[in-house]
Amino acid sequence: MAQVLLENLSKVYPEKSGPGVTAVKCISLEIEDREFMVLVGPSGCGKSTTLRMIAGLEEISGGSVKIGGQTVNEVLPKDRDIAMVFQNYALYPHMTVYENMAFGLKLRKFSKADIDSRVREAAAMLGLETLLERKPKALSGGQRQRVALGRAIVRKPKVFLFDEPLSNLDAKMRVSTRTEISKLHARLGATMIYVTHDQVEAMTMGDRICVMKDGDIMQVAPPLELYNRPQNMFVAGFIGSPPMNFFKGTLRRAGGRLAFVEDNAKGSPLSIGLDEKLAAKSADYLDKSVVFGIRPEAIHDLLTVASPDPALTAEVKVEVSEPMGSETLLYLDTGATSFVARVNPTDRFEAGQKVQVTFDLTHAHLFDPVTEHVLA
Repeated sequence: MAQVLLENLSKVYPEKSGPGVTAVKCISLEIEDREFMVLVGPSGCGKSTTLRMIAGLEEISGGSVKIGGQTVNEVLPKDRDIAMVFQNYALYPHMTVYENMAFGLKLRKFSKADIDSRVREAAAMLGLETLLERKPKALSGGQRQRVALGRAIVRKPKVFLFDEPLSNLDAKMRVSTRTEISKLHARLGATMIYVTHDQVEAMTMGDRICVMKDGDIMQVAPPLELYNRPQNMFVAGFIGSPPMNFFKGTLRRAGGRLAFVEDNAKGSPLSIGLDEKLAAKSADYLDKSVVFGIRPEAIHDLLTVASPDPALTAEVKVEVSEPMGSETLLYLDTGATSFVARVNPTDRFEAGQKVQVTFDLTHAHLFDPVTEHVLA
């Protein structure tokens, strides 16, 4: 296996007139040997382009890619010792599962005995032993994806690259297949780079996650660090489902305590007294505009909280109630901001109902509204 190092990597697609379109903006990223790194972000953020430059399928406009300490900018894809798993499986329809998995090894002149050993070992890992004589048309989507995985595994490459491999699967199959990929990583101890737009996949699979936006890296960190300590509003809003709630307002001094007061021209503004940690981080922003961010699971129905702090409570209107079985998602409105709370599944709420909620500031954040960076 091998470390992958991206240094000032960029990709510009030229235009006949104009400076061209910059898809990747001079990014640097170190992916450790045997690490599972996930590149995540919305469509057009540059994650797939980055992966394709690592694979050698896209020409590099600037910077370098190093695999195992070797610069591979000018190395052909077939000589980079990588294996790539695509979204569309890319299986040969006229070949059996065995032949599809063995094809790459045959091109590289491996012996029949070595090919057979590798194919059957990979088939055993993926539960494909009984399917080796079938052709792709006789397989389900999940089985085809496992064959594509098997074709990569038999190569025993330095680096595995995954380009949204689960996008074509149904919800249940996606969950089971991502579990299989995580198990494979643990078993193979391989360096894996995985591209997805699904932040749930990113959170559940990655050792570390690289969050991208508009061709740039927003933050690189382990999943829980991204969730608990986002560096900016984009990461805070992208990681987590439902995403973090944001309220625009001003920091005021209220009753000897620093408080966030929502900008609300329609009615009584939301006012939240800050705890010592948030107050210390935001002392320089007194009487200035800020953005208050808090996750849905940190907003509670007042009836479920013992001895709530009046400075952390507010009366709001219910817009929609979504019972989910294990929880209820409550869509609420302050008059200026719509937000979501994750509340007790046994409680029942009606649209238009007034409810009181309380805010748990343990995982709340304040952001600068101009830079969108978290106040530190």
